[in-house]
Formats: sequence, C-alpha cells, structure tokens
Amino acid sequence: MKRFWKDVSVDADLGVRLDGKPLRTPGRAPLLLPTQALADAVAAEWRDCGETVDPRAMPLTGLSNAAIDRIAPDPAAFAAGLAAYAESDLLCYRADEPEELAARQRAAWDPLLDWARHRYDVHFEVVTGIMHRAQPPVTLARLGEAVAARGAYELAALSPIVTIGGSLVAALALVEGAVSAQAVWTAALVDEDFQADRWGRDPLAEAAAAVRRQDFDAGVRLLGLLG
Repeated sequence: MKRFWKDVSVDADLGVRLDGKPLRTPGRAPLLLPTQALADAVAAEWRDCGETVDPRAMPLTGLSNAAIDRIAPDPAAFAAGLAAYAESDLLCYRADEPEELAARQRAAWDPLLDWARHRYDVHFEVVTGIMHRAQPPVTLARLGEAVAARGAYELAALSPIVTIGGSLVAALALVEGAVSAQAVWTAALVDEDFQADRWGRDPLAEAAAAVRRQDFDAGVRLLGLLG
C-alpha cells in the first residue's frame, strides 16, 4: 500500500487518525489503544512511514491489530494456546553433555524455574534429552490461570515472547517484573550461543536470530507501553 496521508494524530478516545479519518484494523474495527503511550507510539509508526507501507516496520500496529481482531473476541482461547507452552517448556529440557552446555543451561534457566516454583507454588519435571515428560496437572493449571488473567493487549505482547523464546515460565517472569528482557532473551539462546561459540558464527543463523529479536523486542516494548 502506498502512503496516502500527510497528517497523523491521536484523538480523545486514543484512536489514531490519518488526515482526520480514524485508522481501522484489517477487520475494520476502530484502532483504539488502551494507553496514551501506546497510542502515541502507534501514531509515530504511521508518521514515520515511508512512501510504501512496510508492516515489518510497524510492529506495534500489528500487535495492536491482533489484540483487537484476533484476541479480544475470544481471549480465553488465545490464552490457552500460549499456556500450552508450559507442557514442553524449554527450561525443563536439559543437555546431559557436554558439561559446559549443561552448566550454561543451569545458570540461565534454574533461577527462572525457582522463581516460578515460589511464585505459583508448583513443581516442574526437569529432564535430560528431548523426550517429552508431562508436567504435573496442578502446574499446568496454575500457569494457565496466570496467562488467562491477562488482557488482550498483554496477550498480544506475550505471544512473540513465548513463541520465540520457547518458555512460558520466562515470559511470565518478564511480565511480572521478576527478570529483564535481556535475561529472557539470553535464556532462549543458550543452546544457539553455545554452538556458535564452539563451531563459529553462521551469518544466516545470525540474520534469522536478528529477525526473531525484532519480533521479541516488539512484544517487550508493547508490554512497557501498557503500564
């Protein structure tokens, strides 16, 4: 889509307007934002747009569209999809060798699991290898409740953090302010970083990681703009 507007503004209802006309989602709903900070940030994406609209350069708009069109009509279903990551959380599957990798995993992942154990009073099955081990039903239920308690915009923000990082536990620790975004990102890349340190950096893998980091950071930024 070519740029057709000159002026971008935020109205009293925290809706974004292009040349005075309300911006709408792909589902044709009004793009009304929950906070002034997010409304201003979304407006800035449209204000800074070039001659051709590039959705990759407008991640907050995309996440806000998802919150309105995809999540808000049935937040419970969307939350259940994210909560399912607890069944095979990255943090619970460890390497038994080499010891250096196992040590890196323990250093990055054990504090996150310890936080969740105390925060939700749950137990985790931690195993070596990749064979699936079921988590206790109480653990899944309590983590699921923690996700279901989030609103549509928080769920939209959590989605890339959970799916890219592979850990619901780490994402919940982030949204509750227990850890930094960088700590969550570092935890997600323990295995990749170990392989890169041992065998060297792969330009294609690094480019793919950069794209994932952009999406991850968009989710983190959205969380910050909701406060």
